[in-house]
Parts: sequence; structure tokens; C-alpha cells
Amino acid sequence: MRSVMARIGIVGAGAWGTALAATMSRAGHDCVLWAHETEVVEGIRDNGHNPLFLPEIALNGVAATGDLAAAADADAVLLVVPAQFLRAQCRRLRSHWKAGVPAVICAKGVETDSFAAMSEVVAAELPEAPLAVLSGPTFAVEVARGLPTAITLACADAAIGRQLVDWIGTASFRPYLTDDVIGAEVGGAVKNVLAIACGVVEGQGLGDNARASLITRGIAELMRLAVAKGARAETCMGLSGLGDLILTASSQQSRNYSLGFALGEGKSLADILASRRSVTEGVATAAAVGGLAAKLGVELPICAAVAGLLHQSRGIEETIRDLLARPFRHELGFLGEGRPAT
Repeated sequence: MRSVMARIGIVGAGAWGTALAATMSRAGHDCVLWAHETEVVEGIRDNGHNPLFLPEIALNGVAATGDLAAAADADAVLLVVPAQFLRAQCRRLRSHWKAGVPAVICAKGVETDSFAAMSEVVAAELPEAPLAVLSGPTFAVEVARGLPTAITLACADAAIGRQLVDWIGTASFRPYLTDDVIGAEVGGAVKNVLAIACGVVEGQGLGDNARASLITRGIAELMRLAVAKGARAETCMGLSGLGDLILTASSQQSRNYSLGFALGEGKSLADILASRRSVTEGVATAAAVGGLAAKLGVELPICAAVAGLLHQSRGIEETIRDLLARPFRHELGFLGEGRPAT
């Protein structure tokens, strides 16, 4: 499926970075995985497994390192650190980056301080790097096991996008190319917030009707924000939008959904987060999406409700009551047709 093998650097050895490393190594690439934790580097080097994240997945052929320069010495670098740490990591990478090497952003979120998309963060810190975004419906363990997966690869430069698809695509890991970088990013960020909301609905026992309604109205919010940010509406209905939301909003494998479920059952946010090693991106993103929406003048009632639960000490019953008390409106009004509220 590709003309040449490549050297792929992966920065971030959590579950998703580990899954991508396993996939790239199985495809025959020279794969270098950077990890923050010495325990992870030593575990991969000595035993061929990541002892902290996806320990059941063999990583034969993956070179683990704690040296960012080694990971940056590649034909393409996948950035798989949590969204709120991406800027700092890019600054550390800057002195090691070779001009023209693509940066493939695999983090999903909006920066809390600046309300910047991840591509805007990387463009500011690594200005010589062509940018791409990898996003879509992916549970890391299924990708790591080689189960069939389709994903969006967004890149404004068509030639670089095709080269990246050629490098990272396999029979079971299938990237679909688009040039709508912002659309792919907004989908990946907002779906995490909506997944928390869906988990709350399930934890509260509000039923499948409520969850389906929330997913559908959530897509309306996702689309509204994406279009205001300059994306195309149709991107939101693809793998990086609707596809990712369907996956993330319906399974306990999702860190965001399971966090919402625990909240819905009455557990505290502090206790839930204290029990987890991996970052639950939707927690920080909920506040950042709210800031971005205010900046763009976009109304996102479901996302705002999640932010209220997580960051403003609002109660679940009060939040649900307020959402259900909202006025009835035309279903497609979010597309801007100018139809009056009904």
C-alpha cells in the first residue's frame, strides 16, 4: 500500500501513542517512541511492552527513548501528548525539528488559556513544520490489536497529505484524506465534551431516547462551532465528527463517557480523576470550548452545561432541568437558514 518505508517519530507514549507505535511498527516502519516516564522507556526496551499503558500489546521493533531529538529525527512526527501539554512539548522540540518534516497532531482539544486549536498551537511553536491532524473514532486498544479502523487525516497540503496516508495507512488502519484541518479538530475536541454529557445521561438512568437526542443535538453544537471557526459543515458528519462522537458517547472504553457515567452515579469529579492515570481530555476542553464559543459568539448549551458541572459546581439535577426548560426551536436553525424559533 506504500512505495517506501519511513522513519516515524511518535512523541507521547500513553495508550494512543503506544497503539500508533504498534501499528507503524507492524507496517514495517522504523518507529521511535518518546516517553516521558523512564519506566515506560525501560519496559519497552527490556520487555517489549509498555508497562503503564496497554501492557498487553507487544511492541517488538519499536525503539523507545527519552530523548526528544531521537524522536524528531524522522520523516514524520506524530504528536500524541495531551492537548494542554502540547505547546510546552513543541517548544522543547523546536531546536530538534528539521524544516519540512510534517507534524501530525494526534491530540484532541482546545487550549484553555488561548482557546487555540491544536494546529494553531503547533503552527506558532513549530513554524517550519507542515501540519496534519489525525482524528476519528479510535479506541487505542483496538487499533493496537490491528482491528479494522477508519480515521480522518486532515492536511491543507494535498501532496503532503497523500504522502502521510501512504506512510501510515494499512489494510486495517485506513486514513481518509481531507483538507479541512479545523473541521477535523473541532470534531475531535467537542465530541469529548459531549461524551461526558452522554455518560451523565446514562449514569442518571435517563434512557436511550435521551442519549440519542443529546448526540443529535450535540452534533448541531459541534457543527455550529466548526462553521464559526471556518470549517465546512460536512466535515462534522464524517469520521472526525459524527463517527468519533458515536464511538466515544456510547462505551465505557471511553474515558470521557465513563467519567460522565460516574458523575451521573453521584461520584465526585476529584475522586474520579484521582483514580485515573490517563488524562480525560474532555474535562479541560469543556471550559476551553466554552471560551472559544463566547469568543466566536456561538451558543452551545450542552457543552456549557458540561462545563458548569465540571468547573462551576453546578448540580446534575439543576443542569438537566435547565436544559429541558430551553425554548423549542426549529431543528435546522443551527445551519443559519434564518427560520424562526418554533
